[in-house]
Parts: sequence; structure tokens; C-alpha cells
Amino acid sequence: MKKALLLVLVFVAANSFAQKTEGELINVTAEAAKKAVDTTYSGWKTTGNFVFLFNQSAFNNEWLGGGTSNIAGNAGLNYDFNYKTSDLIWDNKFIASYGLTKIKGQETTKSDDRIEFTSLVGKKAKGYWFYSAFLNFKTQMDVGFKKVTNDNGTPAVLTDDFDQRVTISHFFSPAYLQAGPGLLWKKSDNLKFNFAPATSRLIFVHKHFTEFGSAFGVEQGKSSRFEFGAAVNGYYKFNIMENVSMENILNLYSNYLDKPQNVDIDYQMNLVMKINKYISTNIAFQAIYDDNAIGAFQIREVFGLGFNYGF
Repeated sequence: MKKALLLVLVFVAANSFAQKTEGELINVTAEAAKKAVDTTYSGWKTTGNFVFLFNQSAFNNEWLGGGTSNIAGNAGLNYDFNYKTSDLIWDNKFIASYGLTKIKGQETTKSDDRIEFTSLVGKKAKGYWFYSAFLNFKTQMDVGFKKVTNDNGTPAVLTDDFDQRVTISHFFSPAYLQAGPGLLWKKSDNLKFNFAPATSRLIFVHKHFTEFGSAFGVEQGKSSRFEFGAAVNGYYKFNIMENVSMENILNLYSNYLDKPQNVDIDYQMNLVMKINKYISTNIAFQAIYDDNAIGAFQIREVFGLGFNYGF
């Protein structure tokens, strides 16, 4: 699986090197041409998008085909604020999303919950290459629960008031902070890869999660864990066809200090199919592998009709 994901990364990078025809400056002096070029490399550029996804299935009591009524809603904000000059770039991305699902006869559960901020600064080296430094922070907003079952698979009653689930996470538990220097290859705001071979990572968790054992890689009785390794971050957004765009975000991390062969993977895909300026169909997919949290892939997928507002 890891090899397959790395091959995908190489394939995307290779295809992104396609040549783009450059426009010609006609009937302008050399000085005017220089100014025209310089103006394309200055100032702030901000773009943002707010989306609300909605799903519903409803069945009345007489419906004989089977099914359970349910309703779900997801809200998300994706905001970029980037700065650049002729030899300096500073890219910032903020992502926040939250979703709830309610199935008839069951507790309301989360379908999405995350906050993530990434800041990347680069000093021009040569061509599309930059000397870079990055910072990434991510956590969640709300409490996370896990259903508890008996050995035979039946729900376990924990208390009279709050049964069948226990708290396994909440705001800032866990929280991840990464930072490090590296090299950035950036062709545009929609295509860039950053390699940071000396990246520090801190994992934070409240001590009540490590009271009786380790959690998210943090040892029993502690509230944080330090790691040092290599990070690879890739971003690629393109149009599949008119009004259909795909955004891909890939983060890889290898901890030199503990099992460097177990690469942490975080891949996110957002597919937007626009119906008009404000309405679209959205598909969000995320796959996470972190053996400190659980030795398996964590998969999240959300599909629904969305209201979009760009700014």
C-alpha cells in the first residue's frame, strides 16, 4: 500500500511537468516588460470556500422494503492566504470541518471533525525550487467516542446515564505539531511538493488518556511525545473536466527515532462537481495510517449535495 501511494505521488509529479505556453509581450520596452513580470510576483492572494453538505433518508412505518431514517450534515471551511514577491513565497492554508449523523433510534455521532493549519515559506533557489521551512498543526474540536461491546459483541452498559460508549479523544487530545526546514518545488499554487528531511513533531494528549496506558504514541503517565524524522508534503489541484475539480493533499512522515520504516500517511481528496455558482455535489475522502494510534488504515468518506460559497 505504501509503495502504491508513493508511485501515485511520482506519477502526479511527472505529469505535472507538462509544458505551458507562455504569452509574448509585444511592442513594449525591455524596462516595461521587466515591470510587467515583477508585478505578477507581488502582494497577497486570498481565496476561500465554505461548503455545507446535506444527506437524508426517510422511511415511514408502512415501508416494507426495509431501511432506517437518517439525516447528516457537514460544514467545512477551506481558506488560503498566500504572499509572494520575486524571490519569496509564503503560503498559508486553514481547514476546518465538522459533521454530524443522526440515525433513528441511535445516538448522534460525528462524521467529521478537524482543524488544520499549514504555513510554508520559501526563498527562491533556482527555477521552480525554493529553500523552505514549514509548520503544520492539526487537532479536533469536539469529543470523540467509541462504542464498547461485550465479548459476545452485544453493547456493554457502562452507566445508567451514559452507556455503550467511552471518550477516546477531545479538543487538543490528540494534537500534532510539525516544523522543519527543507526544499520546495512549486510550479503554481495548485501544484507543489515540499521535502523536509529534518522535521520535528510533537504529539499532545491529556494525561487522563494515558493514565492506564499509552495513547496516540504518548507513553503512560505523559502528556506529549517528541519525534524527529522526515516529512514529504504534496498538493495537487486540477480540473477533470468543466465544473469538476479534484484537490489532493498528501502528507508522509517517517520517525527516525522509532520504527522509521512505518511511514505515517495522511491523504485527503476533495472532489467538487458544480451544478451552478452555489450548488454542487461533493465527495470527500481521507485515509490515515499511523501505527501509534492504530495499526490499520483509518478511512473517512463523505458524499452529499452541497451549498458552496466562494470568497
